[in-house]
Amino acid sequence: MIDNVLIGLQQAATWANLWYCFIGVFLGTLVGVLPGIGPLATIALLLPFTFSLDATSAIIMLAGVYYGGAYGGSTTAILLNVPGSASASVTCLDGYPMAKQGRAGVALLGCAAASWIGASIGIIIMMLASEPIANVALDFGPTEYVAMMTMGLIASATVSGATPMKGIAMTIVGILMGLIGTDVNSGTVRYAFGIAELSDGVSLSIIAMAVFGVTEMIDSARKVEASEVDPDAVSFKSMVPTKDDMKRSWAPILRGSLIGSFFGALPGTGALISCFASYAVEKNIAVDNTRFGKGAIEGVVGPEAANNACDQTAFIPTMTLGIPGTATMALIIGALMIQGISPGPQLVTEKPQLFWGLIMSFWIGNIMLVILNIPLIGIWIKLLAVPYHILYPIIMTLICIGAYSINNNPWDIWTVAVFGIIGYGFRLLEMPPAPLILGFVLGPLLEEYLRRAMLLSRGSVMPLIERPISGTMFAVTALLLAWTLYITLRGKRRGLIQVADIEDNEVK
Repeated sequence: MIDNVLIGLQQAATWANLWYCFIGVFLGTLVGVLPGIGPLATIALLLPFTFSLDATSAIIMLAGVYYGGAYGGSTTAILLNVPGSASASVTCLDGYPMAKQGRAGVALLGCAAASWIGASIGIIIMMLASEPIANVALDFGPTEYVAMMTMGLIASATVSGATPMKGIAMTIVGILMGLIGTDVNSGTVRYAFGIAELSDGVSLSIIAMAVFGVTEMIDSARKVEASEVDPDAVSFKSMVPTKDDMKRSWAPILRGSLIGSFFGALPGTGALISCFASYAVEKNIAVDNTRFGKGAIEGVVGPEAANNACDQTAFIPTMTLGIPGTATMALIIGALMIQGISPGPQLVTEKPQLFWGLIMSFWIGNIMLVILNIPLIGIWIKLLAVPYHILYPIIMTLICIGAYSINNNPWDIWTVAVFGIIGYGFRLLEMPPAPLILGFVLGPLLEEYLRRAMLLSRGSVMPLIERPISGTMFAVTALLLAWTLYITLRGKRRGLIQVADIEDNEVK
């Protein structure tokens, strides 16, 4: 462990990697503050600009954007009741009431402290758990990878969304989109429809920038308006917590960190579920739970610790198994694959400089975030007053520049526009876009490992369910599908009952 830590420090502490770590966490905080953009769209935008970087610098910067967004998202949640990200919506429940009571400074400082402690515990768990998991994964064969990818796809589609069947449908769409282009084994061009530019497939950067970047811009510009905020409302003096605040905070921070670390390591859950779980735990064990929703500091620091711990441990399945638990992790995997690196157990053993350099950059990045967030709160508040009709055209222009820079081909800009319109259509239909990205990344890998498994078994599918590990994973997948079908049928039944009641009332 000591040797690995020293290797990681040598990589993370270089001037180049320190610079890219700072850029990542700064941009992450910035987009976390701005409602409607989020780390996912920012990573999608930055993905083409990482092509010229080495793999370690690229991943350090993108990871900084990811966990930096968790810090910035709480600022608008507390001050404006507008969450910068989905997971920050839990912070609104008690953070905004604290701001209305004149305690916004205490809430912001509590968020910063909880975020740092939660992230630190998540990093420690990642340092301890990653290598044992990778060693076990080295014994995995093609059948185990097929089962694990299938379970990850179904879990992310069913667990993370409110409409599981729509999530599964979007996963299938993503898999089909990932199969566009030339088949590696046979050389046959698939789903190109005679368009020469599609013979090499569709770039992950194009899909991500379109489905998340363009779609978010259209949707947010339609709904979000610039807000008038007084930068002088929050001062350093107002951030000093009372003894009662500190007494009430330490236990929720520790509990939230453990909850977030657990959910982060599970593919398909994510920060939103861990934040709600932490909030529910604190509310249920509180002596006086009537305080929640009215400015309870436990309802702020617990979910924030869970949020940041989850963001760190989400890298465990991504880096050690090659299985992204969220759409953002899918982009991280895409960035590695663009650099010619395949995430998985061999990454930990064969490229320790990259793996441990990334982990040690987490420590550096989180220290930078604490230093950045507290002094720059006034600047972030002023930035919120920028009219969105000025801000969003700038972002759209950057998206077009990023798309064009991939191949220096105007075709990519048109592709972003088309998929952006399609993505907005998905948004109007309430179809979750995250499973689409997961399916797009894992679809080709799933096909490759399935072919290997079929070759080894001479065309028999029985080893997929006969081997203990893969059989167990497929059993869990079957249970998830059964649960999805049950939830869907129950929802339809409730809808029919409500329609019948309305009709009866109209007749009466």
